[in-house]
Amino acid sequence: MKQTNAFGKSFSSIELASFCGQVALILKSGISALEGLNIMLEDTFSPEEEPILNALIDSMQETGSLYQALDETKLFPSYMIHMVQIGEETGTLDEVMAALQTHYEREDAVSKSIRSAVTYPMIMTGMMVAVIIVLLVKVMPIFNQVFVQLGSEMTGFSRMLMNMGTAINRYSIVFIALLILAAVFILYGTRTQSGRNMCRNLGYKFSFSRAVYEELASCRFASGMALTLSSGLNPERSMELVDSLNDDPHFQKKLNNCQSHINDGKDLTDALFASGIFTGMYARMASIGSKTGSMDQVMDTIASLYQDNIDNRMNNILATLEPTLVILLSLIVGVILLSVMLPLMGIMSSI
Repeated sequence: MKQTNAFGKSFSSIELASFCGQVALILKSGISALEGLNIMLEDTFSPEEEPILNALIDSMQETGSLYQALDETKLFPSYMIHMVQIGEETGTLDEVMAALQTHYEREDAVSKSIRSAVTYPMIMTGMMVAVIIVLLVKVMPIFNQVFVQLGSEMTGFSRMLMNMGTAINRYSIVFIALLILAAVFILYGTRTQSGRNMCRNLGYKFSFSRAVYEELASCRFASGMALTLSSGLNPERSMELVDSLNDDPHFQKKLNNCQSHINDGKDLTDALFASGIFTGMYARMASIGSKTGSMDQVMDTIASLYQDNIDNRMNNILATLEPTLVILLSLIVGVILLSVMLPLMGIMSSI
């Protein structure tokens, strides 16, 4: 969903939502898109936004089309550009921009839920590793000195832990290199498309993470369908546009299957159910929406339900991981300290 701009950065979903919301507000106020862009240029305090707005204004002055202006800058997602084109052709650009704002706000909310669920465990895991390394490298040698002064030495599990700490200290450069490689791998998996694809393929091997990926793809699909259908497009054209939103190759198989059913003459709701895009309650909701002529509203409701499901799932993950990681850290620290304290107490009691 991110597009690289002229400054090498990327537009986040919330930035796209903000832009669409401003344009929608301007158009609903009866101000033309060109005048609105000039107003936005006067009000901006960001040096990075000025050249972008100037480029849009210059293009609009030549073509008179916001769609062409967005397309020529090569800064905005193709899905957004296509929807703006449809809005201009149907005379509903203000409604389309408002719907795009909602769409990208939903994308941002889903992304934040996923980031929070991933970031917290990573931080906790990093803290656990740091505490354990400090215990092994710094604390265990101190206890070993105490044992030596008492005329004894560490044995068994405590000796193994101290040797492990000694090895970490001796080969610290190797361990630092491994940590750097792990950080690079994490950045590769989260910042690059190929890395995200690799993580997604790995995630699909586990039932829990597979459910998250499927719900995320279905949420984006329903949100995109709500937007396109509300703009007056037929289901076939809506499917073509929404297809460009998907970046999940596993979900793409379902989309292709659904498109095949539609080409064979099946109703959209039947095709969605047969391809497995919607099942159970969601399939029934889509069927009712088709019969009542409110498919766009039903799709928006389905997208909101999927978003709530994703939020709840992520919150449940955090609620489970927090005590689990704390308990695990406490147990590891306790085992390390007990492996030293129990023999030390035995020596002290025999003196």
